[in-house]
Amino acid sequence: MDISPQAVIALRMERQHLAEPANEKAYRELYRDLQPGQSVYWNGFGQPPTLSYRAAFDDLTYNRQRQQNHELVKIRTAGTVGWIEPADLELYAALYRKPVKPDRITHQIRVCIEQQGPMNIQQLKEETGLLVKEITPALHRLQESFCVYEDQSDGNWDRGWVRFAEQFPEVDLDRYTRMDALKIVLRRFAYRQVRFDFAMARSFYKLPEKEIRAALDAMTAEGILTVSDGYYLLRADAERLARGTSEMIRSVYAIHRNDFLYKCNEALLKRRFGPLYQTLPYDHEPLYYLLIDGEMHGVVIGHFRNGPNDLNDIVCDLDVSVRKTEILAAVRRISGGRVPARFMGVEQT
Repeated sequence: MDISPQAVIALRMERQHLAEPANEKAYRELYRDLQPGQSVYWNGFGQPPTLSYRAAFDDLTYNRQRQQNHELVKIRTAGTVGWIEPADLELYAALYRKPVKPDRITHQIRVCIEQQGPMNIQQLKEETGLLVKEITPALHRLQESFCVYEDQSDGNWDRGWVRFAEQFPEVDLDRYTRMDALKIVLRRFAYRQVRFDFAMARSFYKLPEKEIRAALDAMTAEGILTVSDGYYLLRADAERLARGTSEMIRSVYAIHRNDFLYKCNEALLKRRFGPLYQTLPYDHEPLYYLLIDGEMHGVVIGHFRNGPNDLNDIVCDLDVSVRKTEILAAVRRISGGRVPARFMGVEQT
């Protein structure tokens, strides 16, 4: 099946609402498909999740309100945290719930919360005599098992931990099998990514390779997905894309490292761009990646700081001299008006 890469990119930009920012209804649908949501990498500590560039309104404020109303809830997935809509708790429990390995500290904390109700870490410390460094990892294990819920409705550090079943009595943690849940989220993933390979799905969901492959094989056998040139697509999208191309809109976005498009390609981007900056004599940690006309073609390097980050250079894998103004404007947009000290190794005056 002959499918133009440019048609794929154009449809992906449309589905991601990077071609046209989403209204509230479209945003909620997009957010659901890109879950779990996260805040801006490094600069978003304590902030609500956002979908950078994709909303036609202030989604930081919007999602802060959703947090406060418990319309977004915090879960721990594959070692990290994210925010999902409560309607999908059963789905993500099937994907990420890990049984608790019994130990004295975890048991003590669990019993304390069950008997005395919601407690913060300081209260648990006073009640149990345990150290914070003992309590915190135990709470995370209980959170991963969906035994307790971290009730963080704002950016404050002082939040309560409550029995999951008490907070969400209607949720059936056994509603879905892992396979059923994977089919649901992979279908959403395919819709928003348009064309993807196994590595992208594995990079984003961080679930066992064997299980992701089994779900993709099953969806292909069922006719939900088709394979073209080694990539998976929804069958309906493959038929649509084979009929013609879509118009590509010129654009440049500086993508942070919690963005969906970065998370889908994390290992690939490190391998691809690493050789361009690893031998440079100044700090060169990747800060943002440059999405140029729908494809990653560059990276802003420097050093993360608690204050303004050091922006040391922009390196790209193609000649971008004619796009310099657009690229610098994209970097200013995400960095509070600042630009790197260099552009393709040349110091800026």
